[in-house]
Amino acid sequence: MASNFTATLPHPFYGDHVLYHAYNLWPSLPVLRAWEFGGWRTESMSWKTGCYIHAGLSSTGPVSIKGPEAKKYLQSLVINSLASFPVGSMKHGVMCTGDGLILAHGIIERKGEDRFESFAGGPPGPNRSTEVPFDVEIKRLDHYLFQIAGPTSLQVLEKVTGESLRDIRFLHFRDSRINGIKTEIGRIGMTGNLAYELHGPIEDGPAIYDAVYCAGQEHGIERLGWGTYLVNHIEGGFPQSTWTFISAAGAERWPEMMKYWQISGSVDPNNMRARTRTPVEVRWHNMAKFDHDFIGREALAAEMASPKRTTVTLRWNPDDVMDTYASLLRPGDAYKPCDLPYSPQRWPMAHADHILKDGREIGYSSGTIYSYFFREFLSHGCIDIEAAEIGSEVIVQWGDHGGPIKSIRAIVERFPYLTEGRNSDIDATILPVR
Repeated sequence: MASNFTATLPHPFYGDHVLYHAYNLWPSLPVLRAWEFGGWRTESMSWKTGCYIHAGLSSTGPVSIKGPEAKKYLQSLVINSLASFPVGSMKHGVMCTGDGLILAHGIIERKGEDRFESFAGGPPGPNRSTEVPFDVEIKRLDHYLFQIAGPTSLQVLEKVTGESLRDIRFLHFRDSRINGIKTEIGRIGMTGNLAYELHGPIEDGPAIYDAVYCAGQEHGIERLGWGTYLVNHIEGGFPQSTWTFISAAGAERWPEMMKYWQISGSVDPNNMRARTRTPVEVRWHNMAKFDHDFIGREALAAEMASPKRTTVTLRWNPDDVMDTYASLLRPGDAYKPCDLPYSPQRWPMAHADHILKDGREIGYSSGTIYSYFFREFLSHGCIDIEAAEIGSEVIVQWGDHGGPIKSIRAIVERFPYLTEGRNSDIDATILPVR
């Protein structure tokens, strides 16, 4: 059988010990990713003690939306208001279905008066129509997307560009140059703390990546692989499609989608709703502005008037987690062990575990990680608001539907869990120059 596998990488093919992950099921995503560089413990500490460079979202776009009615078109889709959206700024755009479930989300940049770019699976969504009733051109580009995150990220980027970048405020971007090659630098990231992204044509990716990595040696830079990347979303408090929930679709499409998603958890695999979220459920409802019409407007307004669930951090009981490993050494059926540093180590995920309180189901857990920094197992729980008080004890039913289930005690904790030095709060103009 002929193979259609390709090995295109957005960064250099380094000759040291690097593990790669081949993935060839979802046509809009790269088929080869770096899975691990220096080991998951080292990599998971990088955004607290130094910084990392991550290339895993390269070749996921962006989607270019341009034309006289580009803004009008986007405004008809997203819950955000685009009334105030200066050129050079970003928004976290959220697009819903008619039922108010999240269909797509991602960063939207305003590149010009009638020109926008949407990154990493964001609006106009994974199932965008090729024909829309607006004077707009929609085109998918092939760009690198490098994330540089952690307390020394600014120092690394200023060294490699040779200029001050302190004028780039949170959710803003501008062009710079690295070794004479133009690159776009935006201040955004998934870790919660100081972070930036670099964007540009995929053919420039290896040279840009290598220059940043070399410049970062004295600032503690690590190369971050996909095998550790998703840890930062849970620590940083950023729910994510393909990880803590899935992109919503009509129930009739669920059997088709099940072929591509890695469906797991104690919740019945046929329960699609347990694996989707609304903006209210992931705490994004503050982005919604009702100064315009958008898909799902009525459903979202009704839920905001009477919210039922919200997302919290769950801190898992270590003795209960250790028992899942101990069961591997006992006779009889073993529990599903927790993969390290996140579980399950399959992607893209459609995972959902039941959460109980006093024997009653109150929601679903997803995004299970082990945080080497905090030395704790954590997950995101979408639970009933009345059970969301910090300190409340719940039970996560860990395992796969139809198999052995381990009841793991968990405590409702702060969200986000990593609270110090939030990117949105940092004034880069007063950071020390080193």
